Amino acid sequence: MTSISRSALPLSGVRVLDFGQYIAGPAVAMILGDLGATVVHVDPPAGPLWDNPANAILNRNKLIVSIDLKTEEGLEQAKALVAQADIIVENFRPGVLARLGIDFAALRKARPELITLSIPGFASNDQLRRDWRAFETVIAASSGVFTDMGLNRVLMGINPSFSPLPLASAYGTMLAASATVLALQARERTGHGDHIEVPLASAVMEGLSYNSIQIDEYPLRYKTQREREIERRRREGLPMDMSYDELQEFLDPFYRSYMCSDGRMFYVVCPSHKNHAKRCLQTLGLYDELVAEGLREEEDTYLPVSEWSSDVSLGVYPLPKYWADKIAGRMKEVFLTKTAAEWERIFGEGQFPGAPQRWLKEWIADDHAKAAGLMIEVEDPILGRMIQPGPMAWLQESGEAMLTPQPRTWGRFPDALAKLSESKGPTLFAPTTNVPGGWLDGVKVLDLCNVIAGPHSVAYLARFGAEVIKIDPAKPLYDCWNTVIFGMSHMRGKQSALLNIGSPDGRVIFEELVRSVDIVVWNATDRQVKAMGLDAENLKALNPQAIFCQLDCFGGVRTGPRTDYLGYDDLVQSATGIMLRFGGSMQTPEEHAHVGTIDVMCGFGAALGVAAALYQKSRTGIVGRPRTSLSALTGLAQIPFCYDYQGRRPFDEPAGRETRGYDAMSRLYQTASGDYLLLCASEADLPRFEKVEGLRGLPSMPASDREIYLAQAFMTAPAETWQQRLLQADIGVSLCENIETIRSRSARIADGRPGTDRGSYSFSIFPDHPSGHTVTQLDPFAIRPAVGKVTAVAPAEKYGASTRSVLKSLNYTDAEIDKLIASGTISETWSSQYLPS
Repeated sequence: MTSISRSALPLSGVRVLDFGQYIAGPAVAMILGDLGATVVHVDPPAGPLWDNPANAILNRNKLIVSIDLKTEEGLEQAKALVAQADIIVENFRPGVLARLGIDFAALRKARPELITLSIPGFASNDQLRRDWRAFETVIAASSGVFTDMGLNRVLMGINPSFSPLPLASAYGTMLAASATVLALQARERTGHGDHIEVPLASAVMEGLSYNSIQIDEYPLRYKTQREREIERRRREGLPMDMSYDELQEFLDPFYRSYMCSDGRMFYVVCPSHKNHAKRCLQTLGLYDELVAEGLREEEDTYLPVSEWSSDVSLGVYPLPKYWADKIAGRMKEVFLTKTAAEWERIFGEGQFPGAPQRWLKEWIADDHAKAAGLMIEVEDPILGRMIQPGPMAWLQESGEAMLTPQPRTWGRFPDALAKLSESKGPTLFAPTTNVPGGWLDGVKVLDLCNVIAGPHSVAYLARFGAEVIKIDPAKPLYDCWNTVIFGMSHMRGKQSALLNIGSPDGRVIFEELVRSVDIVVWNATDRQVKAMGLDAENLKALNPQAIFCQLDCFGGVRTGPRTDYLGYDDLVQSATGIMLRFGGSMQTPEEHAHVGTIDVMCGFGAALGVAAALYQKSRTGIVGRPRTSLSALTGLAQIPFCYDYQGRRPFDEPAGRETRGYDAMSRLYQTASGDYLLLCASEADLPRFEKVEGLRGLPSMPASDREIYLAQAFMTAPAETWQQRLLQADIGVSLCENIETIRSRSARIADGRPGTDRGSYSFSIFPDHPSGHTVTQLDPFAIRPAVGKVTAVAPAEKYGASTRSVLKSLNYTDAEIDKLIASGTISETWSSQYLPS
């Protein structure tokens, strides 16, 4: 294999100064370093504020220097490093770095080309929370992450429910990294740098945006058995007390785990697709007998259910309970005849999605993960040979250089100054006098994606000014739960056209569209990309200047044995240990609560890849092919424990339904009001408890007695009283909020603004939504540039609403368009109703 130098990476020559601590700040700088930037990381004299082996990952490709910003000498040293940087990263509470003498506003006034990035826990314009000690779990509790955490947990009565996945930091990292590189590529055009704020609370809300949308008069057909059961129990005043086993019988047969002959569970994720469920039943030898018993495939599932010929259609989610039980019963028997590994190969080669449940430890050592570069080896100077997550996003041509990062190194101030000075920074011209618009103004994107990760990545680009045409098949492949419901979030700001690109005339139109855009995005495997003629060679013939961004499920820099296997978010959760961590055992796997957990993170990863390719193209003229995958992002989602090395402590991080936190001082507690509180404190905080009424005995108590003491103490006053007392002592704490409450108190009638001025949480209500329903949605508000413009993207139009106007932009006449509709080459709609009832 040809060795590729780091100088070939897209961000080669870019200089980054990283003041970050914990996860998000260092992770952004790590990603920039992975992509070729020169990075110096600043630690305080006592070392990093977070003592975790993950620091070896977060600081790869970095020179670490110790500087005391509280001394005159230290501040002068920091300022000397700042003067050499293109990008500066920090993730402290708002105003902290400025008070220490590194004032971004003043720096940017002197050097308008500078890009500064702040990643606070809560927004600087959030007057209530901006000064809280915003640790990961505090942000999660405040943002509704632990409450209503999945339909299973609600029905089991486990509410709130703790999870150790650092979702706020993971989403914040990908949003901040992509925004920084988008600002960098815009600087090439305008000469202007930017100051960007990405509050982690807002980032986690964006990551969970598919969970917070509210659609009034939501049609019954889309409600799963579990959702109906929750509503029934609430209506009748019944307890939420279902067992795990009882719950399994409320799951869709194509969206659940099955026991195999080797005692391992296998997760099937085949709902909603016209072919996947059918291929699954055919392969299991069950299709013909179920059809004989009355199982139907409706020709047009976009008709209202009242117009169907039967009450069921294969490939539609969710199935009615009678059919769900019948199909699941047969599938259970068949799965017991083979091992999970055998089923994985059968599903993968048969091109329908399924994967064994694995522990994280197994994924880290997995043959595919290693072969594909999803897990890489780094020789760390302290921990020795270490397995770490590979790159989060890469360009196909240079990704190989990202698989051998430099381990973290330490140096003195002169070494750090020399490192930044020696790196040849980009040559810049004077900033233009006119005010820049969006970072992607004038950039045209063709979106061929489906489900969540791909289309979400392009919807994200739209807020920065990109013009987007979204292509879907003339006849839908997915059911309307998957397209229309999800599309209300990821179709915002796009023109929708329906086109059969497999037909001769459709292919002509498709190629015209490819020639008319700057970027093409598709979530597809290598096999599909080649078949569509979008591989490097064929695309070069069509449009040599177009950047093609590819997302898939299991892809890495290299090809591995499962690269071409199909999959979705939940499938990657099962393959990489997330579901077993959440459920707690091989017998009780559970999907990690929220819709789109990894999908949305991967979408931001694709946007990062696009931004890096645009920057590279503007600097060198080289047109790169950005890539990312769901599997590549699971390392970030699990970064506090996603590594292995000789001497690593056991993989015993918090897992399972019963876990309430990390230890007595960092966990969920019930209070006298019945509400739960999230406490996040450490040994270093013990003296602070002497100021807290009702908790003054804690500092003198043996560690083994703390949990019982705190549990009893917190039951003596309401949650809000405790929150007030703990905040006054500057101890990390939050009420366990739920998403519905956050939405209701943060929503306003849509006013054409993106919500960036509205604190950490912001929703818009669309009473005149194109769907005919009143829809409340999270605003596109987590990225807050000082210079670049963020647009409040328009609500999602009905699928096909722009077919005619898109073809007219290609100079087709109305008569020609009518003829193409008649032949089935194009369509202007899938259904009479926007949201079929």
